[in-house]
Amino acid sequence: MEPKIQIYKDLPALSIAAAQLFIDSAAQAIAARGRFLTALSGGGTPKPLYELLASPPYRDQIEWSKVHAFWGDERCVPKDDPGNNYFQAKQALFDHVPLPLENIHRVASELEPEDAANDYAGVLNTFAETPFAWPRFDFVLLGMGDDGHTASLFPGSPVDETAPVIAVTANYQDRPARRVSLTPPVLNTARRIVFLLIGQSKSETLANIINGVYHPQRLPAQRIRPTTGEIFWLVDEAAAGKL
Repeated sequence: MEPKIQIYKDLPALSIAAAQLFIDSAAQAIAARGRFLTALSGGGTPKPLYELLASPPYRDQIEWSKVHAFWGDERCVPKDDPGNNYFQAKQALFDHVPLPLENIHRVASELEPEDAANDYAGVLNTFAETPFAWPRFDFVLLGMGDDGHTASLFPGSPVDETAPVIAVTANYQDRPARRVSLTPPVLNTARRIVFLLIGQSKSETLANIINGVYHPQRLPAQRIRPTTGEIFWLVDEAAAGKL
C-alpha cells in the first residue's frame, strides 16, 4: 500500500493528528476483535502524543481496559532509567489513564539483550495470530533517525532477519548499543503503522526513503512496508522540506 504522507505546521499539530489516528484505530480494533494492540516508541517526538492521550478529551475516548501496550524497541537499562522507553511512556501516559498493569507488556530491559529478546519473543507469542508467531499490531508508532534507522534497526544491519525480536549489540555511531528491537516481519504485519517525524535534519533522508532508490541496507526505514496494512508519515513542514 502506498504511504500516506501528511504534513503539519509543527509538532503540536502533528501530535493532535496522531492522537486521532490512535483513537480511531483503538475503536476499530475493539469493535472488530475486542482488544487493541499497540507498539509504542521512545524519544522526545512521541511525548506530546502520549500527553494528549493522557488528557481529556482524548483520554475519555479510549476503552483503556481493552488496550495492550508493547514496544517496537527498548534500551537494556533499568526500567526506571530516563532513557527507558517504557519509563517514558509510563510517566507521560500510563500514570494518568486506567490502563490495567497486566496490559502493559514491557521488554525485560534489566536482562542482557539476547535474553531480553528471547523473553519478548515469548511475550509476543502469547498474543500470536495465526499463521504468525506474533500478534498483528493494530497501531505501531515509529520514529526515524537522521540516518534512516527506525526502531533499533540501524544502517548495515541484516535485511533478511526472520526472528521476531533481535538483540542489537553492535557499536553504533561509536556508541555500544544494548537494545532489543522488533523486526520487519512483525512490523509489516501491522494493520496501521504511523511514523512521526520532525526537523529539517530529517528532510533529505525522508525524501530518499519516499522517493529514492530502494536501499534497505543503508536506509532501514525502507524495510517497513506493511503487507496489507496502512502506513502513515506524519511530518512537520521542516522534515517535509525536500519531498
